[in-house]
Amino acid sequence: MNDKLKEDFPIEWEDDHFVTRREFFKFLTLASGGVAVSTAALAAYAQIPREEIKFEAAKICSTEDLKPGSALAFSYPRPGDLCILVRKKDGEFVAFKRRCTHLSCPVEYEVKNERELLYCPCHNGAFSLEDGSVVQGPPPHPLPQVKIEVRGSEIWATGAIKGDH
Repeated sequence: MNDKLKEDFPIEWEDDHFVTRREFFKFLTLASGGVAVSTAALAAYAQIPREEIKFEAAKICSTEDLKPGSALAFSYPRPGDLCILVRKKDGEFVAFKRRCTHLSCPVEYEVKNERELLYCPCHNGAFSLEDGSVVQGPPPHPLPQVKIEVRGSEIWATGAIKGDH
């Protein structure tokens, strides 16, 4: 009976696992198309502009607590979210998330060669106080900025701006 089955359905078992050129190129074309579409989607996502994230306002400190050329660490919007408030030498207040975008080390306020920076001591990274952009080192993205408001003699955190991730 086994011989009868082989006669009715002759199969070359060696050729059964053989992939034709047409099948191979069909698979290659589909895989390349999938990679191209994925790349285009990621490129489009990267072009989305920064968006403001709304959080409940929280008091950081009083304006008298921070002298020009100094900084204060605080948490916003949750207790574990490290941030840094800097009063620049000209008296302007700025705030950023405190985790370096390279490996999440905490950044510190420093003045180097008369230039005010947020410095990451782990791998010698530095960020601008103007917009959080990378000035030196390995960090791949700018620091996310914390929106602040001066209300009378108090400084309040009111939201955050996503970095260019």
